[in-house]
Amino acid sequence: MIDAIVAEYPGYRPLMLDLFRPDAAGPFPLVIWVHGGAWRFGTNKYDGPQLAPAGIGDRIVAGGYALARVTYRLSGEATFPAPLDDVKAAVRWLRRHATELGLDERRFAIWGESAGGHLATLVALTGDDPAEAVRAGIIWYGPSDLLTMAAQNHPEGLQDHDAPESPESRLVGGPVQDLAKESAAASPVNYVSPDAPPLLIVHGDQDRVVPCGQSRELYGRLTAVGAPAELRLVPGADHCFVGADLAPLVQEGLDFLNRSLPVI
Repeated sequence: MIDAIVAEYPGYRPLMLDLFRPDAAGPFPLVIWVHGGAWRFGTNKYDGPQLAPAGIGDRIVAGGYALARVTYRLSGEATFPAPLDDVKAAVRWLRRHATELGLDERRFAIWGESAGGHLATLVALTGDDPAEAVRAGIIWYGPSDLLTMAAQNHPEGLQDHDAPESPESRLVGGPVQDLAKESAAASPVNYVSPDAPPLLIVHGDQDRVVPCGQSRELYGRLTAVGAPAELRLVPGADHCFVGADLAPLVQEGLDFLNRSLPVI
């Protein structure tokens, strides 16, 4: 495992990533993992209690991929676009050092869950700079349109997404609807284009934290412009796929990467 500093901003903690590689000869395709936590919590050091039993990182590496678990500034430290800037800084660092790290820079993918899914979607859809681009993405139950989350809320939703103290409002620096311009700028649906890389979008249809309508909306926008996207709604699953078996969902993700990343 390599523990590296990828960026430093005066007055903030250094931004780190942990890199894991298969015990074999490279270069390896890479999965960049972006953790969730409502943009307020979370760490790249371990998964939360709902995801940890699945051993996702170990399965990614066992599948022949290098794995970079990245960090970003949380909403108590800085507002959007800081967390997106931080994930992109990690992508740039990984590309700069790809040869020495044994990575195949032609085969970078990103995989994020919840708030990390939101950031992963933005990285995938705004990769105009080749130094920040990824070739595929897996989005697990990520917000895609901050301005429609409240309207799409589950009947038993656990929070008011428009409230001043909601995670989304904290991300943009004030109530979502009052800061419509900032909220739109932080919403992945507004960056959809036919040039988007292949995306696998997976969401529990009973998610009470991030409405599954967010994934439906993103998928609809992507397919409307002819972008390659797949949508998988998990019956009965709440946020973090609580109520569903994680193992086949991880395998579906790996199968998607195996067919989506180009072999050159």
